[in-house]
Amino acid sequence: MRSVYLLLLSVHFGFVLGLWPLPRSLQTGTSTLRLAPNFGIDIDDAHAPADLKEAISRTKAFLKSDKLGRLVVGRGAEDSDALQRAKSLETLKLSLAHGAPARSITDEARLAIGTRREEYELHVPVDGSAATLIANSTLGLFRGLTTFEQLWYEWAGQIYTVEAPISISDSPAYPFRGFMLDTSRNFFPVSDIKRTLDAMSWVKMSQFHWHVTDSQSFPLEVPGFTDLASKGAYSSSMVYSPSDVRDIVSYAGARGIDVMIEIDTPGHTAIISAAHPEHVACAQASPWGTFANEPPAGQLRLASAATTNFTANLLAAVARMSPSTLLSTGGDELNTECYAQDPETQADLKATNRTLEQALDIFTRTTHAAIRAEGKTPAVWEEMVLEHNVTLGNDTVVMVWISSANAAAVAAKNFRIVHGPSDFFYLDCGAGEWIGDDVANSWCDPFKTWQKSYTFDPLANISASQAHLVLGGEQLLWTEQSGPENLDSIVWPRAASSAEVFWSGPGGNLSTALPRLHDVAFRMRQRGVKAIQLQPLWCALRPGQCNIDS
Repeated sequence: MRSVYLLLLSVHFGFVLGLWPLPRSLQTGTSTLRLAPNFGIDIDDAHAPADLKEAISRTKAFLKSDKLGRLVVGRGAEDSDALQRAKSLETLKLSLAHGAPARSITDEARLAIGTRREEYELHVPVDGSAATLIANSTLGLFRGLTTFEQLWYEWAGQIYTVEAPISISDSPAYPFRGFMLDTSRNFFPVSDIKRTLDAMSWVKMSQFHWHVTDSQSFPLEVPGFTDLASKGAYSSSMVYSPSDVRDIVSYAGARGIDVMIEIDTPGHTAIISAAHPEHVACAQASPWGTFANEPPAGQLRLASAATTNFTANLLAAVARMSPSTLLSTGGDELNTECYAQDPETQADLKATNRTLEQALDIFTRTTHAAIRAEGKTPAVWEEMVLEHNVTLGNDTVVMVWISSANAAAVAAKNFRIVHGPSDFFYLDCGAGEWIGDDVANSWCDPFKTWQKSYTFDPLANISASQAHLVLGGEQLLWTEQSGPENLDSIVWPRAASSAEVFWSGPGGNLSTALPRLHDVAFRMRQRGVKAIQLQPLWCALRPGQCNIDS
């Protein structure tokens, strides 16, 4: 089917610009169709969930407020005559397929990964008769609404499309289409996170990976462990309260996004020493480069039974803060020299007659058992599978980050994979080294362009028999050099590139994708997300004319 819709795209290169991600099956015409002044969206279910009704209201508001002119020379002036003759669309009718449950969008988005129903069918006739959107879940209806919003442009007060009739049958290639935000190295207010969730929903992302804590700060107020935030946050104004977490999780769910919280352990935990120095080895040891990948140094004393139980109880408390079925316990960049030089860790290893790896195994099994008791499936970074000999449940989700080449080794061990490789998806790369006295490039240079991430192949070097292990992927923002001031510009519209890879499948054409990505960025800016420009406006209005061979 992909070859069919790519062919259709090339035929209508000047028109099919706005849809992102590209539907799996798309048919369009060349007729102009207006939205009637009294346009409405009807749902044929008197008991429609509240968040679906709210989504309908947002769609209607966007249709009026986007006021986006077509990205062509004249911005739509050439459409004036056709608009005078165009039929008017008065209604979009939403319906669930026969027998489909009328659960809320939020409940559907929080189902276990791989069980969510996001497919939909959208039909917009050319004659002005009612458009229809049908799906097997409210989540599918929501995905269809985001597509419907992208069909329309504005000229001289008229909202219209030049592509009627339109017929779409759509579903995601992968269930995990995510974005990770690090809120430890620099703090982001709730409003920034919500704006990011909005933008994610517009391109059908499904997973917010919240790397909420790290060695630099502990901004999460965890019931029963409030001293971690009171002593480990940058300030009392830079803390996410339980009500903040509920607000973010609820806001995300209503936009079809599940929230996976990450508490990275046993490494990346130096800040815990501010409240519990007894649990942290080599806290702020110097030189930090001997004991950690970045300052400050400090790791949980994983060989200590007291520390293991403390961590298990902490993670269980965090698990109770989020309804997601996923919780990440991290597991990356464990520094063995820290433990080699820590007298308490060495004493614990000697007393139990264990190696460090054996102690790590017990630590991992204990902490994972604690979150499983709360109904969570663990997610870990790739080192837990590729560098350590620890016992992991076969359903554990493994996040590949060091290199895209490592995914095949994870698949060979029969673990489920989320792609987040630094060589494709790290949004922070290319800004130069942030270490104060080092004149160098960042470790993951160069800058990862949208073109680079768009060319990613989720199944590269993965056999057909292992393909089912790939859940999808995410783009990531580590925030050593980012804050609220540049959040939008460093993320958008670049992060939309992976959203299409994991919804539509790989192999998209860069030349035909660029005009559509321009459209995404322009629409985001109309909605208050400060996505960066990808080219001079001259190029954006003349698709293909700024290609190297044009």
